[in-house]
Amino acid sequence: MSEVKLFGAWFSPYVKRVEMSLNLKGVEYEYIEEDLKNKSPLFLQYNPITKLVPALVHNGKPIFESSVILEYIDETWEGPSIFPKDPFDRAMSRFWAKFVEDKCSDLLWKACWSAGEEREKAAKEAEEGLTILENEIKDKKFFGGENIGLVDLVANYIALWNPILQDVVGFHVLTQDKFPNISKWADEFCNDSFVEKYMPEKEKVRLWLKRAVETGSLY
Repeated sequence: MSEVKLFGAWFSPYVKRVEMSLNLKGVEYEYIEEDLKNKSPLFLQYNPITKLVPALVHNGKPIFESSVILEYIDETWEGPSIFPKDPFDRAMSRFWAKFVEDKCSDLLWKACWSAGEEREKAAKEAEEGLTILENEIKDKKFFGGENIGLVDLVANYIALWNPILQDVVGFHVLTQDKFPNISKWADEFCNDSFVEKYMPEKEKVRLWLKRAVETGSLY
């Protein structure tokens, strides 16, 4: 029987991607919560290179970076597919996952954590990316169709963390009025019975983000 460990932090959307993927596949694993201010020797033994969560360990072999881990999970275990089977659809899924990260999530995060011209620049670029994403999700329940897939998992920051952070800092880029299709998708995703089991409680995230904003530190 294979041994699987997942090193993570409860507040990380990157970790939640992996956690949901493992559960989607029905993989049995040991979850190990890391104190990112005081990382454990075991974690550093497995991940001396990036020293970041998530880190997946399968039969003693570590895998890093959430996007790499998701692909490894999909290729290693049977169960519902995370990536589409068709090569073209698979390539497009990778494209949209990267688009979500680079052109939407990262910029939304930057807009909330910066100020002045830097904030305005990030907000403008985020709006441009979100406008494209708004059209991509139109008339779909999830990005992969009727079932949760790679792009939905990667976009989990947009669904849960970003609305809370926007409220905490009082700066809103992604709103229901501007982006109704994305907002509808976010509701579908967060209220999905499977997702609800593994996403953190909104109030817990709000308190963590509020403290992070007040102290200027995520940890």
